[in-house]
Amino acid sequence: MSLKNTSGKPFKLLSPFQPTGDQPSAIEKLVTGVKKGEKHQTLLGATGTGKTFTMANIIQQAQLPTLVLAHNKTLAAQLCSEFQGFFPENAVSYFVSYYDYYQPEAYLPATDTYIEKDASINEEIEKFRHAATFNLLTRRDVLIVASVSCIYGLGNVEDYEALAIKIERGQHIKRDQLLRRLTDIQYCRSGMDFKQGMYHALGDTVEIFPPGGDTVLRFELPFDEIETIQEVDSFTGEVLQELQDVAIFPAAHNVTTKEKIDAAIFGIQQELKEREQEFIKKNELAKAERIRTRTEYDIEMLKETGYCTGIENYVRYLNPSNAAPAGSSGRALRAGKGTAGTAVSTLLDYFPGDFLLIVDESHITIPQVGGMYEGNFSRKQTLIDYGFRLPSAHDNRPLKFDEFESRVNQRIYVSATPGKYEFANTPKQNLVEQIIRPTGLLDPIVKVKATKNQIDDIFGEIKKTLANKERVLITTLTKKMAEELTKYLNEAGQKVRYLHSDVETLERIEILRQLRTGAIDIIVGINLLREGLDLPEVSFIAILDADKQGFLRSRDALIQTIGRCARNVNGHVTLYADKMTDAMTQALAETERRRKIQSEYNKKHGITPATIIKAVHDIAEEGRKLELRRPKYDHTKIPKDEKKRLMDELEKQMEIAAQNLEFEKAADLRDEIELLRRELK
Repeated sequence: MSLKNTSGKPFKLLSPFQPTGDQPSAIEKLVTGVKKGEKHQTLLGATGTGKTFTMANIIQQAQLPTLVLAHNKTLAAQLCSEFQGFFPENAVSYFVSYYDYYQPEAYLPATDTYIEKDASINEEIEKFRHAATFNLLTRRDVLIVASVSCIYGLGNVEDYEALAIKIERGQHIKRDQLLRRLTDIQYCRSGMDFKQGMYHALGDTVEIFPPGGDTVLRFELPFDEIETIQEVDSFTGEVLQELQDVAIFPAAHNVTTKEKIDAAIFGIQQELKEREQEFIKKNELAKAERIRTRTEYDIEMLKETGYCTGIENYVRYLNPSNAAPAGSSGRALRAGKGTAGTAVSTLLDYFPGDFLLIVDESHITIPQVGGMYEGNFSRKQTLIDYGFRLPSAHDNRPLKFDEFESRVNQRIYVSATPGKYEFANTPKQNLVEQIIRPTGLLDPIVKVKATKNQIDDIFGEIKKTLANKERVLITTLTKKMAEELTKYLNEAGQKVRYLHSDVETLERIEILRQLRTGAIDIIVGINLLREGLDLPEVSFIAILDADKQGFLRSRDALIQTIGRCARNVNGHVTLYADKMTDAMTQALAETERRRKIQSEYNKKHGITPATIIKAVHDIAEEGRKLELRRPKYDHTKIPKDEKKRLMDELEKQMEIAAQNLEFEKAADLRDEIELLRRELK
């Protein structure tokens, strides 16, 4: 059975809208460039002009596996949610760092303090990551929205694919043999709980919970033969479909073969001897003892379990060959002999060679990709110098920028304010501008006011904005200022939350959802409020300390911030400053230039501006839509007057389940109630 599905479904864009304004021209030019094989193209799209819709049209017409790269998790989640709506029949996945909390391994020589690696993994995000790699290895109609975590090590793609267990009906395999193979690829046997990455067996029935989904695979194998393969609901046990064959991928990305582990151990031992002798020659005996003790412990763990804490630090030996650039056919194994400086396998290596890269908000994302390597190198060097890690630990790192470039083929940069890299690499004919908004909206009106009495002025603007049932964003320069202003507004009776990098990923998404639904009226934040956040309910933005020259108050940053309320017909922005900086002057001039082009287009075509109307949803809600399409009751057989009674009964069951802490059951009941409610409407 072949693991790869080289055909797959074609990308099918579902939307009630058609490209308008200058979208058709932008789409045509960019698709032509993709089909001609152009390496670099740039879409200079003003905020609110429908850049995401343009991207979706390009993906549909290009019909290539696509990676959309975003610079933060919040933006990635929003983009993924939108693309899931555009491509409900295709494989749209979310790939970001799965850490809610991450403390990297480090050593502080000044205080002789060793900080052990500590992390809190978000299981929901880990599930999305596994779904992304599964999709890439089994089909072509794949769209992945990722943060820069995609340039970090992910485990060798060839090992990950080679270790997949391929099972089909009629296949002869002993139950115990199947269970041993599952254990070898990092599945564990369930105890009280049964969740992703686990299996359990009862008689001739084996159930496996793949790490990238919400359904379970059930196998019946009497007389050591696979008789049935079923996909079943993980909570109710309901059979969803019968399968002829299936591929079970490893429960962890960092898995490898026994042969590679044996070869790797030999290489690690050789490096350990050399490093230990270096310390002894320098009479640094404590460091020699430390590196020997720590490394020998890791070697023993690798021998016994095939895994150890910090296994990624031995990537030179476990994945010893150079990563293949885009379009190559794979990697050659040189057993036990790693190459210093070898780049790790990343998500990019899971893509086929002809994939398309779209870099969203490229003026931020490209520099972010380029800056990841150096900080990691400095921290690792200290660990190596003091005997906590072998020098080969340097190979556990993000990609250098030139390595990133070698792994991608065709790219489209998308930004309202492209950076130097985009302009330097994009030929003039490949620079496409998209300024006209489908709704006829103009760029916001921008005013500059003195900082004196600015809080009183903001209160007045908040009062007027809330009277129109619209929302407010306030940007500050520091986290402390954001938190203190939030506290002040809260004490004044406002529904307000702050948003910055200390807020956990999924909580950020929820805060933005609450702003859109009206559960809160105001968000106070820093730079997280600039690029790409789609908030049509926001009509007023206050930019504090607008005259403080720096990254957050540069020309591009101000243009991006101003653009956050360009989706509302009443959008207006106030810059609170005591002097005019060059950045402010340039931002105001560019905003006025765009307003003039947009206004002339509206007059020519008789367009009256209107606020963008957009459904409020999040990535988790989009992910549940398929479940909502599969009701647990056959609603066609329920009379309409009985549906209301059923809803009332299910709501009681949901409350009881929640009181008993049976949250999965409560969530299933909630989805069933939601489906009934939609049908009644």
